[in-house]
Amino acid sequence: MPAEQQSYDSVSADYFARRGLRRYAGVASLWALGVGAIISGHYSGWNLGLMTGGWGGLALATVVIAAMYLGLVFCIAEMGAALPHTGGAYSFARASMGPWGGFITGLCENVEYVLTPAVVVSFLATYLAAVFDTPAAWLPAYWVGGYVVFVALNVFGVELSFRVTVIVTLAALACLAVFWIAAVPVAQFSRYALNIGAGPDGAAVELPQGGGPWPFGLKGAFMALPFAVWLFLAIEPLPLAAEESIDPGRDMPRGIIAGLLTLFVSAGLILWLNPSVAPGAYKLAVSGEPLLDGFRATSGEGLAKLLALVACVGLIASFHTILFAKGRQIYSLSRAGYLPRFLSITHARHKTPYVALIAGSALALVIMFVLWFGMGAEKGAAAIQGMPLNMAVAGAMLSYLLQAVSFIVLRRRLPGLERPSRSPLGIAGAAVTLVIATVTLVFQLLDPFFAAGVFWVGVWFVLGIIWFALVGQTRLVKAPEEAFAIEASRR
Repeated sequence: MPAEQQSYDSVSADYFARRGLRRYAGVASLWALGVGAIISGHYSGWNLGLMTGGWGGLALATVVIAAMYLGLVFCIAEMGAALPHTGGAYSFARASMGPWGGFITGLCENVEYVLTPAVVVSFLATYLAAVFDTPAAWLPAYWVGGYVVFVALNVFGVELSFRVTVIVTLAALACLAVFWIAAVPVAQFSRYALNIGAGPDGAAVELPQGGGPWPFGLKGAFMALPFAVWLFLAIEPLPLAAEESIDPGRDMPRGIIAGLLTLFVSAGLILWLNPSVAPGAYKLAVSGEPLLDGFRATSGEGLAKLLALVACVGLIASFHTILFAKGRQIYSLSRAGYLPRFLSITHARHKTPYVALIAGSALALVIMFVLWFGMGAEKGAAAIQGMPLNMAVAGAMLSYLLQAVSFIVLRRRLPGLERPSRSPLGIAGAAVTLVIATVTLVFQLLDPFFAAGVFWVGVWFVLGIIWFALVGQTRLVKAPEEAFAIEASRR
């Protein structure tokens, strides 16, 4: 339905007063939000791509995915500065593709932001269990404890949220730097990073004396694309902080671009050095704590546990910052009526979307416990680090695809829109993002394990679409994102 024909419900005079946010964030806070959200992917998750692509295949996949994120970030920097609303991707798609486009794009991000913290907290639990020699049966206690503590931190004020984000992000980068410095003198790239080969049946095998970088050829690089995404996944939530930024038109583009450059450096160093030390890429490929394995090789078992405890800060940084994004993403869709409106009520004193934070976290924990009890403790723990990760990547790829389309449509439909920041890559950069996101999604579908995750994303979508078709679209509210879309449609 065109924006000018969309009907909206009348709401009470205090509707938006009960859904207010507070401005606080500057460039440093936004940089930390972007880097902190992704930094856990440099601790765990990326290494799974070594099994499908070998080191060379994963390295090539990482370069391709980095190009996708470069195009995406410039698109987001331009759209986020021009449309400084908490809705982020939903806001961009709403202005370019109408209510249904906005809702579907928001639903894609909803999958990503609800499930990514679940994956991160499961990796955090694995690290903590390794440090404290905790039985596997206690892993759920770490999950619940993580959610309780960091949802509370997110509820008790945006100032506290961003201060914690800056501190833990800097600490996470410092921990990585300690590993890089320790690894350089002992790194043996040809022996360890290249010790994966392809067996007679095509499966990965260990080559103790080292092998070539391309054990699975070009196909291996394509199969590694979804894992390379984990090195950059979730830098895109910065626009969700637009209404809590002091000057989003100026600070948001600077923060997100600086964040991506930081991640390029970190991803390159971790991809080079972590597989270049014992136990080697083959064993690292199936490890739940690859950075801890690297510390064991460079610092010994005793010191490694201490450093691994410090390394948990990186996982905490991502967990905390993506929880922030999840709260704002659910809040924005709810405030405009796309999701049940009660989810957007903010805390009377702290002005944070506490209902959205609690509801999204409760849903994630339910999914984790269903996997845990449905598959048994050992298989369930692996499934939680696999299935939700696959679903989050699929949701992200669909979101990136739709945001690239939004960028192209807005450039063509609203050429006169005030744009405080303009993408130097223009429509070509958006097209590159669109193509790479599509290819990554296709190769997810070719892998049966990944395809199962995409299937459950489809189920999520079906449930969401039924809700919106029957209820949501009849109860929309003229929130800032909606008001902008209406005005833009009349230009």
